[in-house]
Amino acid sequence: MNTASAYKIETHRRVCLVKDCKEANHWISVLELAVKEFEHFYVIEKQLIKNIETSNNMLALRRKFTLSMADFCKYEQEIINEIEYGKTEYNDSRAKVHELKRQQYIQILKELHDFRIRFYTMLARYKR
Repeated sequence: MNTASAYKIETHRRVCLVKDCKEANHWISVLELAVKEFEHFYVIEKQLIKNIETSNNMLALRRKFTLSMADFCKYEQEIINEIEYGKTEYNDSRAKVHELKRQQYIQILKELHDFRIRFYTMLARYKR
């Protein structure tokens, strides 16, 4: 293999990995905001709604979000290590791994959305 094509392959690999790393970083940021949002939900639940089932659901979801955030942090670190030290080709199997992580992230966002709808529906019952 000549050096020009090897350089192009390496450049493509690094660009793809940097893209994946930035996307993973975005996922982590969104999950951090969601965990902070649960703190506000918790205060509203304790002061207004006072429903133990809702409180338990919030705690379980918050825990799940925190664990998912840790998982995405590990994944981001793997990508960073691959960028710095790895020589593995960026191929279909690597892209599939990233797509599975993306699907996990989308599923978590759906759970957050569903919780918000249920929570705001409970809030809508209250009048001034």
